[in-house]
Amino acid sequence: MGVVNVTPDSFSDGGEWYEPDAAIAHGRELLGEGADVLDVGGESTRPGAGRVPVEAELARVLPVISALAAEGAVVSVDTTRAVVAERAVEAGARIVNDVSGGLADPAMAEVVARTGVAYVCMHWRGHADVMDTLEDYDDVVTDVRDELAARVEALLAAGVRREQLVLDPGLGFSKSGSSNWPLLAHLGELEALGLPVLVGASRKRFLGHLLARSDGQPVPPLLRDDATAAVTALAAASGAWCVRVHAVRASADAVRVAAAWGRARDERATGRAVPGGPGAGSDSTARPPT
Repeated sequence: MGVVNVTPDSFSDGGEWYEPDAAIAHGRELLGEGADVLDVGGESTRPGAGRVPVEAELARVLPVISALAAEGAVVSVDTTRAVVAERAVEAGARIVNDVSGGLADPAMAEVVARTGVAYVCMHWRGHADVMDTLEDYDDVVTDVRDELAARVEALLAAGVRREQLVLDPGLGFSKSGSSNWPLLAHLGELEALGLPVLVGASRKRFLGHLLARSDGQPVPPLLRDDATAAVTALAAASGAWCVRVHAVRASADAVRVAAAWGRARDERATGRAVPGGPGAGSDSTARPPT
């Protein structure tokens, strides 16, 4: 999943793709690098960010979604607002990527159920301006798993079909530092809920701190892409359905490496050839459950 930020203030590339023509061109570039899905967002969720008016969010994302979907791209809309999700689906989006898991807008579940689109339900405890005050876990893996399971039950009760759902542990959201690593190391506990898992580690703060310079300063976002690709390889090897990244080519290659590694392991264990799975060819990476 390649990120197309149509915002002036995203943490890693704010403003670079703000104009519709630039965002559309960037989406095409990410497809050429191997993206299977383009995630178009019009509101920054960086730590401390405030909300933007709904009219502004719509004006940012709809032209980009319409253009890319018309060219055949699988497009996701990154939004917490039901009205934006619905308008985006009308414009051609096939996935709604909601960082709030439906908690920010009670109308979201009804829109998802009615439209039948795939829905990424992320673990979330509050908006960007307050999320860093909500990092309080007894055991982060257990707590995130249980809170996501509760969201799944609420969505199913609202009419969303189970096959529409994808889970996201919400790396960096109410998880500013070391609590992200246990979630990555134990993705299997989320996968045990029986739903696809999306991992969004790209360029996030915890990678910047991991790679900190000798003076203790985190490396800037654009210098975190190599570490992101390493996370991608490990996430793919752990069974993740998808990764959401800013720089696609290295992560697409990492998925192929992880898949080839897994096939070789499984072939030796079973004594027979394993049919091609993710990474077996240029058109074999995971597709949205739509």
